[in-house]
Amino acid sequence: MSTIFERRSTQAGLVLAVLLLPLVLQPFGHHWVRVADVSLLYVMLALGLNVVVGYAGLLDLGYVAFYALGAYLFALLTSPHLTDHFAWIAALFPQGLHAPWWVTIPLGAACAALLGMLLGAPTLKLRGDYLAVVTLGFGEIVRLLVINMSHPVNITQGAQGLGLIDPVHILGVDLGRPLVVAGHEVASVTLYYYLFLALVTLTIVVCLRLQHSRIGRAWMAIRDDETAARSMGINTRNLKLLAFGVGASFGGVTGAMFAAFQGFVSPEAFSLQESVLIVAMVVFGGMGHIPGVVLGAVLLAALPEVLRYVVGPLQAATHGLLDAGVMRPLLIALAMIVTMLWRSSGLWPAPDAAQALGKNHRPRKGRSRSDSPL
Repeated sequence: MSTIFERRSTQAGLVLAVLLLPLVLQPFGHHWVRVADVSLLYVMLALGLNVVVGYAGLLDLGYVAFYALGAYLFALLTSPHLTDHFAWIAALFPQGLHAPWWVTIPLGAACAALLGMLLGAPTLKLRGDYLAVVTLGFGEIVRLLVINMSHPVNITQGAQGLGLIDPVHILGVDLGRPLVVAGHEVASVTLYYYLFLALVTLTIVVCLRLQHSRIGRAWMAIRDDETAARSMGINTRNLKLLAFGVGASFGGVTGAMFAAFQGFVSPEAFSLQESVLIVAMVVFGGMGHIPGVVLGAVLLAALPEVLRYVVGPLQAATHGLLDAGVMRPLLIALAMIVTMLWRSSGLWPAPDAAQALGKNHRPRKGRSRSDSPL
């Protein structure tokens, strides 16, 4: 009884801390609230990729393509770019497109899911490194398409990116502007924090329901042994396509939120490095375990900003001999290497993986007769 009470108390304390976090960070500057916002976006991306990598066991290094699709779709439907460059669109929408969020976000999720299944269809027989190489190339192809779709018809503005993107409006509240409540001003970054927190909560609920559903169990069977899963009558083809589609839809929603939050999107935000970072979050936290994935995403998203305040003084103390641009990724890489050597299944792996790891590392006190090679 006391254990249950302690667990519930810990959960309540954690929920309260998450709700109060932006209000605590706001006096230190909007920058730290923005870091929390970006961390929540990465949590959504990591949870989406976890469906593909952690549940279905499909190594996808091109996940950033769905992130980019959601961002650019939201940008095109809410910015004046299309009406400025296409007369027939301007004639149909003289006041501009300015599509509402309840249209753009579901549309971004649906288009990303469709693109995910289109990617999955020709790669169904690939596994491991081969699948990783193909998906990596797919992510780069999408990024290069975005760069080159500025001529002869200017759709994406190329490397210059798209700006003047509308913020999200909910119940008449413009999240792009501060909100005054009872004489107190709530910053725009704080408003977005609560929106992203609500989306993260919804994403976690969906992932939990999927994990404990028949579909989730079938995904894990495919991950563990695809041949055995097929022999048990599991339709591996359709389920792998579904995993690609569901995971991609989370990426599309996150991309739309990123575009609304930043007010600007450009191809450099969707590089290969971004894809590798999202995969690292899933592996670093613990593949297939939602709390571990959330922890890995938060740590790897916030760590660069924390290191900014560590590397800066080191650079000043060494009179510029230590380059901050080199030291920050170096320290992050060292932290990941040490963690992977210490916890090969991630910081917070699934309980069965943690138990197996503990058994493998438990010291043997002595040899019994059954251990004898004879």
